Amino acid sequence: MSKSSYVGIGLVNPKSPTNVGGIMRAVGCYSADAVFYTGKRYELAASNGTAQYNTDTKRASSSIPLTKVESLLDAIASDVKVVCVDLVEGAIALPEFEHPEKAIYIFGPEDGTINQQIVNSADAVVYVPTVGCMNLAASVNVLLYDRLAKSASIASDELIRSSRDTNNRVRVKR
Repeated sequence: MSKSSYVGIGLVNPKSPTNVGGIMRAVGCYSADAVFYTGKRYELAASNGTAQYNTDTKRASSSIPLTKVESLLDAIASDVKVVCVDLVEGAIALPEFEHPEKAIYIFGPEDGTINQQIVNSADAVVYVPTVGCMNLAASVNVLLYDRLAKSASIASDELIRSSRDTNNRVRVKR
């Protein structure tokens, strides 16, 4: 029996352990299923003993796989839609985009873009409307928030209680 929804994140040759750690925290917050990455830069930067620089403070990487792959397109099931997220001419603005039930969202590197072959293979290409480009981890957070906001009822005190920091007990005065 297959799961009715799937959210994967694909990273093209990321260079910063800080960003990858921030992405792992985001996938934990938004219940994504997996993170895949290509290239050697992340491993080289992380090998200096300060991997992820504590940005994955919720330790999502202990329950959500972070997997190096040779090809992001070969790492996904055939029923998963490929959605590239980048500042690419002709892309769909994120507020106008309808998320598929099963998707891998592919992001380019911090200092580059997604290669044309992957863009050509995508089921959709979207961009986050900004003035200038955002940080990689911030882009993943915005994309995952948009998916959640468009797909579920998120207004709930129960969700707030389960998500907030243990030191936060503030309530709105009614």
